Amino acid sequence: MATLTGANTNSLQKSLFTHHQKTPSDTTEFKELTKKDAQVQLAQELDKLLVTAPEIQKKIYQRELDGFQKLFAHFLQDVGPSVQWQKIEPLPQGAVIDYGTLPQPNTHHLKRMLDRLVVIKLNGGLGTSMGCKGPKSVIPVRNDLTFLDLTVQQIEHLNKKYDADVPLVLMNSFNTDEDTQKIVRKYKGFQVKIYTFNQSRYPRINKESLMPIATSTATTDLEVWYPPGHGDFYESFYNSGVLQKLTEEGREYCFVSNIDNLGATVDLNILNMLLNPDNAQSPEFVMEVTNKTRADVKGGTLIHYENKLRLLEIAQVPKEHVDDFKSVKTFKIFNTNNLWIKLDAIVRLQEEGTMDLDVIVNHKALDNGLNVIQLETAAGAAMKNFEGSLGQWIISFASIYVLTNTYLISF
Repeated sequence: MATLTGANTNSLQKSLFTHHQKTPSDTTEFKELTKKDAQVQLAQELDKLLVTAPEIQKKIYQRELDGFQKLFAHFLQDVGPSVQWQKIEPLPQGAVIDYGTLPQPNTHHLKRMLDRLVVIKLNGGLGTSMGCKGPKSVIPVRNDLTFLDLTVQQIEHLNKKYDADVPLVLMNSFNTDEDTQKIVRKYKGFQVKIYTFNQSRYPRINKESLMPIATSTATTDLEVWYPPGHGDFYESFYNSGVLQKLTEEGREYCFVSNIDNLGATVDLNILNMLLNPDNAQSPEFVMEVTNKTRADVKGGTLIHYENKLRLLEIAQVPKEHVDDFKSVKTFKIFNTNNLWIKLDAIVRLQEEGTMDLDVIVNHKALDNGLNVIQLETAAGAAMKNFEGSLGQWIISFASIYVLTNTYLISF
């Protein structure tokens, strides 16, 4: 039998170590194979879910699961924070316009201007943070009037005052749609056209396996599904057919805001700036912003990044810079999530397939103790995709959110 000398043993150990040691290229290849494997497994699981869908709803489920699959692929490709801190630059001059500098519109043009506008309310949230069941929009706020009542009253007042025809569009979720459809019937006698559409329904995924926890589309367990954030607005609005109907009517801009923001009302000066710009080019996207306060430290802010205006959310910030992000001295601007967007630009981006939204990873623990992940996007993050995006500096009352009972009592 051959024996190993000390030299031979050292040589063999060195050889084995070299054979099993992964080079950087090996590690990268391993990660890429793991990602591909995860995508293949997810596709198989989604196919199983689609089989359980009723035939009449199969196309809807197919479209939504395809959308989730794209979001999942985006999630796998994002390694680490989506923003490199050293690349953040100060906002360029003219990126944020002071509201006080906007001219007032000619009163004779107001009806024509308003007839080119659509008001959209994000109505997908529940009232759980206020200890209530059902849509947040139907919680009584003042004098027994709900968020939805007040919204309809605001738009009807606008239509009556200027003999206009501004429609209201509600983006519901699977959590709020059924209750909302019952309630909007009572507004039939009002001078407001109301349209609704649903945002997508995506499956929550297990934090460990990254696979959907839903086993059937017919499940009554709503915890296995989730609405994927208001960044889903663009695709769902386009897919609903409501967007095309409104553009055919001659609508040009939509004003988007959360249903619980009681200060988010149609501002005629901003609308005038969009429809009658001083220069030849109208901005496709305007975000209303205001001073950031200590109550808003976790909210999104505006940055200049890779030569474009961009919304920065706390989930995108590297851990070592979270305190910098929260500083009201470093980042002075707060996103109210009141957005003015050109309708034909939404159509263009959807048909080109070029809408790029950063993925927000939301970790949740279900009632049964299972840790899951929700992949979401934010509507304001779309600003980097539009031409001539602006931040519109506004005064603070444009963002009166009612988030909890404490806010409700103080209103």
